[in-house]
Amino acid sequence: MDELNRKSVEEFKESDKNSIIAVLENIRSAYNVGSVFRTADAFLIESVYITGYTAKPPHKEITKTALGAQDSVNWQYFETTKKAIETLKKAGYKIYAVEQVLDSILLQDIDQLSASKMAFIFGNEVKGVEQEIISLCDGCVEIPQFGMKHSLNISVAAGIVLWEAVNVLALKDEVKNKI
Repeated sequence: MDELNRKSVEEFKESDKNSIIAVLENIRSAYNVGSVFRTADAFLIESVYITGYTAKPPHKEITKTALGAQDSVNWQYFETTKKAIETLKKAGYKIYAVEQVLDSILLQDIDQLSASKMAFIFGNEVKGVEQEIISLCDGCVEIPQFGMKHSLNISVAAGIVLWEAVNVLALKDEVKNKI
């Protein structure tokens, strides 16, 4: 494990984080929640916001899939997604629902977003992000899909979107450092 240069929980908590927050809206499966925690740990995401009836730690299924990431990643619970959005906007975040809608931003084009602090809302496994919440967002990001199915498991979608967002922020930091 030493060769993998893994951080301890304390080292992780003290590390500089990517200014990205994953918002989980009414996620039915605690296993999906645990997977998002694990992804958030892997990419040094600032925080996971849990809203509505989404399971929150401590929870057996979260623990099983998060493998300890629920202890390293900062998280907050909000009764409603609307309250989470209010908190994010006050802190200067641009908020994007991950959803297939008219005029969505294709994932490969998120480098065009000017935000240095971003939050992505991942919706319910069946219903997606609620329309009321989409209306409160700065936009929507869509993962292009080419097969028969036009949906991904929320944990898979979160992994794809969060990785791309980390890459975009890293590129912006690289450009800033050259100026």
